[in-house]
Amino acid sequence: MPELPEVETSRRGIEPHLKNRTITGITIRQHKLRWPIPKDLPSLAKGKKVLQVCRRAKYIYLKLDNGNIIIHLGMSGSLRICTNKTPPEKHDHIDITVSGNTILRLRDPRKFGCVLWAPTDINQHKLISPLGPEPLEDVFNAKYLHTKANKRQCSIKSFIMNSHVVVGVGNIYASEALFRAGINPKRKAGNISLARIQKLVDAIKLTLDLAIKEGGTTLRDFTGISGQPGYFAQKLLVYGRTGKDCTVCGKSIKQVTQQSRSTFYCSTCQR
Repeated sequence: MPELPEVETSRRGIEPHLKNRTITGITIRQHKLRWPIPKDLPSLAKGKKVLQVCRRAKYIYLKLDNGNIIIHLGMSGSLRICTNKTPPEKHDHIDITVSGNTILRLRDPRKFGCVLWAPTDINQHKLISPLGPEPLEDVFNAKYLHTKANKRQCSIKSFIMNSHVVVGVGNIYASEALFRAGINPKRKAGNISLARIQKLVDAIKLTLDLAIKEGGTTLRDFTGISGQPGYFAQKLLVYGRTGKDCTVCGKSIKQVTQQSRSTFYCSTCQR
């Protein structure tokens, strides 16, 4: 599933092609994605200017003067910029055409993504309002996370992957950040000191920032806006490296299952 760095990479990729352009039409080939695409979306958006191309958690949204088009890539979705000379393929479900004959095309083989309409403040939408803070913003800091973790008995990895606590720390990035912070992923969230939480916050920000700069992490079928894969996967320190040598101490990387997700860590470096 595309995570925050992959979604941010897509947002940055499509922004120059859409911002300040007027929507001239929307073609819906498949209404039934994770939730049905609103049938009146073409009439709501036609003739409206794209004021901003934004991201909240793993949602991209096009801010218009009368509302917002919300896009989620689901499990395997991707966005392309093309023209009407590029014929749609089997899994190309929706085209948003803007002035200059530019098309934003959503491809979603599994149909787990969504394209929805939010007529008011995006933060009031039912999918957005429950979400925690963005991990790269100042509001996500050690004091906030330590307070949230107080008396929590769940593992620290599960805790930081909870989107109500902080958004965008998916399975890959949780494992990587915990390794950088030297924290065992099985440790209880409520038993970690403020000083170590500070290291974790710094590690989360660093890990996500590096991944965004590298264009995200490509596993299975995600590719960026240009069709080129992200390259952060080549720099993973623990994720997917079961049995390989730790880059710090040389001991073997271990793998366990937490809440049906694979976790990778070094039992020597992470306490």
